[in-house]
Amino acid sequence: MENKTEERLVLNEEIKWDKTKTIVSKTDTYGSILYTNDAFCETSEYSKVELIGEPHNVIRHPDMPKVTFKVLWQALKKGENFHAIVKNLTKTGKYYWVITDFTIDKTPEGKIKGYTGRRKAVPDSVVEKIAPFYQTLLEIEQQKGEEASELYFEAYLNEEIGKNYNDFVVDLFEDELKKQQPEKEKEKGLKIKKGLNWFFFSKYEGE
Repeated sequence: MENKTEERLVLNEEIKWDKTKTIVSKTDTYGSILYTNDAFCETSEYSKVELIGEPHNVIRHPDMPKVTFKVLWQALKKGENFHAIVKNLTKTGKYYWVITDFTIDKTPEGKIKGYTGRRKAVPDSVVEKIAPFYQTLLEIEQQKGEEASELYFEAYLNEEIGKNYNDFVVDLFEDELKKQQPEKEKEKGLKIKKGLNWFFFSKYEGE
């Protein structure tokens, strides 16, 4: 299967998909796809047969800067769960934005054997905040090289955000969920539950 996005059709059009669903995939330690659920296939426009055994970057959108995936893989290889906001590319060239919770799959002996990614739709307000950051990283990467993009990535998060990428992503999404939180729950001082898959559940817990 062709997975070089620069040689594929890319449309400035969002795919219509059921944003209430969770998109799930599993890969081995090299990023080859082992499993996808129906929501993954419906959204990406690929069949399971087309996806199984292919590198996960088959859905990588050319608007995504490489440094975001470098940070992702560095964390996963160290055995750290990770969150990322990603713009993906469908088979017909359309796009969709998701927030992903990556978790580590291990053998009974504790050895990493692969990774599971669970994805949900991203509110437009989150996209509006992170897309310009990605665009700047991509332009630096294209004009000055990947190393320059990585240096800017680190400096921006340190100087302007004061957080690492994972915390930046989680807090962006959490802030949006808080805006949608019912006023009665806000008055009670309730907060969104963080942790594994916290953003997949519309539940709140007391402090």
